[in-house]
Amino acid sequence: MVETLIVAAEQVEAVQPEGPGITEVVGDKGYHSNRTMTDLKALGLRSYIWEPDRGRRCWKGRPKARDAVYGNRRRIRGARGRRLLRCRGELLERPFAHVCETGGMRRVHLRGHPNILKRLLVQDAGYNLGLLLRQLIGVGTPRSLQGRAAVVFSALFRRLGDLWAVCDVSRRSRGRLGRKPPRHRAITASATARERRDFHLGQLGRYQPAPSKRFRRPTASARRS
Repeated sequence: MVETLIVAAEQVEAVQPEGPGITEVVGDKGYHSNRTMTDLKALGLRSYIWEPDRGRRCWKGRPKARDAVYGNRRRIRGARGRRLLRCRGELLERPFAHVCETGGMRRVHLRGHPNILKRLLVQDAGYNLGLLLRQLIGVGTPRSLQGRAAVVFSALFRRLGDLWAVCDVSRRSRGRLGRKPPRHRAITASATARERRDFHLGQLGRYQPAPSKRFRRPTASARRS
């Protein structure tokens, strides 16, 4: 564990040369041992490593290991230590289980430790890329995007339909405002049958046909005679 911490510290220093570096270490009970606790204390790191149940222990002749183990035990029982251990289970154990089970990294058919490290690096990079895509667009894997393609296209077409309807309404209203009011011409007795057929009910009152010669009203001279 100490060798891994040294490599991680070099990488953190390369990324953040002015930063404080690694100051705290959180781990599960598989990393807990007297030697590990002593080495972490010698490096000046605060350890939050869960301690397994080993029963009553004898510290005769080992005061440094006793102080390191008791200091780690005191820290993991505090509020900060419990919070860090919960964050470790959420941010580390769950992604690790996802990469090993869903990603198929539980067993690798490769030769050589460097090749296995390259395969693991590519797998973890893909998982981190999925997390970034999930934060940006809400979808992190191609499988989850399959059922959403139809929804995306339907929503796009619906928006285009709404935009087309708004443009059509504005175009019609603009045409009505710029159009001149129609001029109703006077209907005379010589209007043709086609013109009479074109008038609607509101304009029928304007049409007054000329009186027929057969039923002409008699004049005053005709009445005297």
